[in-house]
Amino acid sequence: MDSLITAAARALAAGDPLGALKRVALRDDAPALALRGIAMAQLGDLVRAKALLRSAARAFGPKEAVARARCVVAEAEIALVSRDLGWPAKALDAARATLEEHGDRVNAAHARYLKVRRLLLIGRLDEAERNLAELDPAPFRPASKAAHELVVAGIAMRRLRTSAARAALARAECAARQAGIPALTAEVQSAYLVLNTPAARRIASGEERFLLLEDVEALLASKALVVDACRHVVHYAGAAVSLARRPVLFALARALGEAWPQDVPRNTLVARAFRAKRADESHRARLRVEVGRLRAVLRRLADVSATKRGFALAPRRAREVVVLARPVDEEHAVVLAFLADGESWSSSALALALGTSQRTVQRALESLAAAGKVQSFGRGRARRWMTLPVLGFTTTLLLPAPLPID
Repeated sequence: MDSLITAAARALAAGDPLGALKRVALRDDAPALALRGIAMAQLGDLVRAKALLRSAARAFGPKEAVARARCVVAEAEIALVSRDLGWPAKALDAARATLEEHGDRVNAAHARYLKVRRLLLIGRLDEAERNLAELDPAPFRPASKAAHELVVAGIAMRRLRTSAARAALARAECAARQAGIPALTAEVQSAYLVLNTPAARRIASGEERFLLLEDVEALLASKALVVDACRHVVHYAGAAVSLARRPVLFALARALGEAWPQDVPRNTLVARAFRAKRADESHRARLRVEVGRLRAVLRRLADVSATKRGFALAPRRAREVVVLARPVDEEHAVVLAFLADGESWSSSALALALGTSQRTVQRALESLAAAGKVQSFGRGRARRWMTLPVLGFTTTLLLPAPLPID
């Protein structure tokens, strides 16, 4: 490798893409193409970066398997940043195996981090943790250690283990300072904001207040019966009843939880659960059936008792009933939560992350676009959607795992 290639590679490692381009911008040999592609990716021109990396991979000879594998890893990172979640994961696994076989442990580890970040993005936390457990960051450079701790923090936030998340971010901040890469330091600071901005709302006895992730963790560990509107689950003392696939029952549980210790009139429950403007006898009959079903699924945690004007929630052992709601209630809040990261998403990537159909996501996006909450660019398969983040709120609780959005 000649001196200009070496200098360009060092500039990229230090987070200086312009310095790298000054040295290799006019060269078309395979190493220069690869470095130019990485530099363009750092500058944000992902389309040009992807094309350069593919040209580099084709230009490397058959005996340069490691170089080609590094190009695949770089292209996988571009796919992750551009939210191309359909990018072939098997290609990344093959590249990682090649790098490990030839002793390139640093880039092999980076490939595994990319895989873990993708799993984290689509809510497959158990699989992400298993893959992360196979990595020991101790022998790596500071930049790789910072990346490792950021992934650890991301999983801890999703698991609502805020103490572990803060400890991981502290280690990531220290490693980022040692690496001296401004973009990495900024990423760590952005992760800190998730812990220091409201993540949910607490609704109890007619009063509301915002909660940080630490407050949410404490609430779920308390003696309260929690109707979790972020994940459509009812919690108490470690026990949980999921209503994610039963939207009518959850609508009833939330209405009863918000009114506790008071009861809720039948007409109000009909409007909340069935979205009916006027309640007739058929609605009241259906309400009795659904309340019976709710009583059955919550029998270990609470009872649903009838009153003169409606129904009331009666916890069996809990001291109080609390509703945990998203910081901002939106009709398509789950879709907005993914878009709130500031990246551009395709409808197919959103469908994969949400675990639902692409047509369902497209309808949600069209509705949000009509309301002026999202915007798109490009056409056909190249169409991407994005929006500005909701200032002052974190989206961690909005992205616990794929949930139905119909």
